[in-house]
Formats: sequence, C-alpha cells, structure tokens
Amino acid sequence: MKSRTVIRAIDQVSYWSGKTFAWLIVALTLVVSVEVFKRYILNAPTAWIFDLNNMLYGTLFMMCGAYTLAQGGHVRADFVYTYLRPRVQAALDLALYFLFFIPGILGLIYAGYDYAALSWRIGEHSTVTAEGPPIYHFKSVIPIAGALVMLQGVAEIVRCIECLRTGAWPPRLSDVEEIDVIDTQLSKSEYVDEESRRVAMDSAKAIEEAARHRTVAPDDDEGKAP
Repeated sequence: MKSRTVIRAIDQVSYWSGKTFAWLIVALTLVVSVEVFKRYILNAPTAWIFDLNNMLYGTLFMMCGAYTLAQGGHVRADFVYTYLRPRVQAALDLALYFLFFIPGILGLIYAGYDYAALSWRIGEHSTVTAEGPPIYHFKSVIPIAGALVMLQGVAEIVRCIECLRTGAWPPRLSDVEEIDVIDTQLSKSEYVDEESRRVAMDSAKAIEEAARHRTVAPDDDEGKAP
C-alpha cells in the first residue's frame, strides 16, 4: 500500500494547489468588471490593467496544471487508447512519461528558473504599456508550476507501475465535475423519468470514465493481482 500512499499524498498537494489558485478567477473577474466600469462609465481606463489581466490568467493557467493532471483532465485524442486493457494503457503511459514528459518538464523548470532569475536580477518591468508593472514575480511562476507538474508526474508514474502490478488503475481524488451538475439537473426535471435518467447518467459516466482511464473494466485475469 506504500505506492498508493505516495500517490494520494502527491494528489493532495496538486489538489489543494489547484483549488487555491482557482480563486484567481474571482480576482480576474473582479478586475475586469472594475476596469469595464472605469473605462466605459468613468472614462478613466487603467494603463497597466492589460498586464495585470495577463499575469492573473497566466498564473491561474500554469498553477492549475498539476491539478488537471491529478484529475486526469488533460485532453486525450487517441480513441484506440480508450479500448486498451489497463495494463497496456499503463505500459504506454509509462513509456511516454519517460520519453516525453520528464525531459519536457525538466526543460521547462530549467529554462523557467533561468528566465525568472534574469528577470529578478534586472528588476524587469512590462514594456507593453507605459510605466508597466514589475513582472519578475510573475515569471517565477513558471519554474514553480513546472515543479508541481513534475511532482504530479511522479505520482502518475507510480500510478502506472501500480496498474501494471494489479491490472487496475488506482482511484483518483474525486471532485465536483460537470457530470454532477447534469445529474442534479436531471433529478429535478419533471420531464425525465427515473429509468431515462439512469440510462442517461450511466452512458455519460461510461464515456467520462473511459476518457480518463480510471475504471476501465479489466478482464478477469487482468483484474487479479499476481
């Protein structure tokens, strides 16, 4: 069970970092709303607001990468992969993590650190607008986000190894998802009977789970640990 403990601990780090930085969407909404009011009602636009919006959105986008990986939420376009057995999926994922993920993320961390360090040394400010705000703190997000994604990548590698050993994917941390909203809407609808609701939800869950390779049903031989 040690491997599952490692997976869960790292998943928790990614989960809470993603949840924390997700609040930036509230700040971004507030900043945009205030700026729209100032620009079109008061006729007093803020020169550096474009830079601030980019920094807020960029930080949100980068710092939630590990959370998305932990939730299995990154885009998958391989329809063949969905129908492979869990052990075959795990072997393929493991190879791709070592071939592409680890070198790519290490490169991001290395280049991002160098990029941020130079920015701090020169006290870099934005040149997009006059009297642009400082951006060295924003560039520091690049290696930090890369390190979080790399940490989650370790959990994904351990997850692959665990799947190869047992024939089943270890569970991921659950979170509120779009399918939960659909379930709530269907349950309150006056025009959908219980049987139709059950069929619709079973179909939606099957598609979601297959896309995220979390509970693809293994063969009897594959599902037993050696």
